[in-house]
Amino acid sequence: MTEDRCRLVLIVPDIADPAECARIVGDALRGGDVASVIIPSYGRDDATFQKAAEALVPVIQAAGAAALVVDDSRTAGRVKADGLHVTGNAAALAEAVEKHAPKLIVGGGNAMDRDHALQIGEAQPDYVFFGKLDGDIKPEAHSKNVALGEWWSAMIEIPCIVMGGTDPASAVVVAASGVEFVALGKAVFEDPANAAVIVARVNAELDEKAPRFEA
Repeated sequence: MTEDRCRLVLIVPDIADPAECARIVGDALRGGDVASVIIPSYGRDDATFQKAAEALVPVIQAAGAAALVVDDSRTAGRVKADGLHVTGNAAALAEAVEKHAPKLIVGGGNAMDRDHALQIGEAQPDYVFFGKLDGDIKPEAHSKNVALGEWWSAMIEIPCIVMGGTDPASAVVVAASGVEFVALGKAVFEDPANAAVIVARVNAELDEKAPRFEA
């Protein structure tokens, strides 16, 4: 059972053509267990972003993952996404939780330190995110985010996601901290033809090496 160890979260790559993006994400999801997929707008206007989300959400949901739209509750509602990922501060996340939970999964936060994380936690989101969605700029996960995730998961019941690096092996390092989820973007999608293979390999390594959660 994958639920008893750290699970994978994917961040949709910046691909302009909605059909091509949905195909690539769908291929990756065939590689194995993915808890959720985060869909950023990458600066697109509302109509263009909605078209992209319309193509992605059914593919994500058909694979058994939750589709989380970034910072756009209107699009999230229109495309029947599962949730809303908020990149703003604690106040923005609290407002989103008040407006949209429990109808939608609501989480996020981009927590930079312990104080900020605790402020975010006061809003009782469904999860807290450590790092930035485009923070995978080095092979390894940022050590500060891993440390924050380790501290958080040892103290707080709200699950957390820690941003990994460009190396798929960074997922195992993040999992070793005890967090519930590790997010990968470029590590999976840098070479789209191998996305499914990478997802399968990460899951196999997590099965083998990730610590198990207590029941």
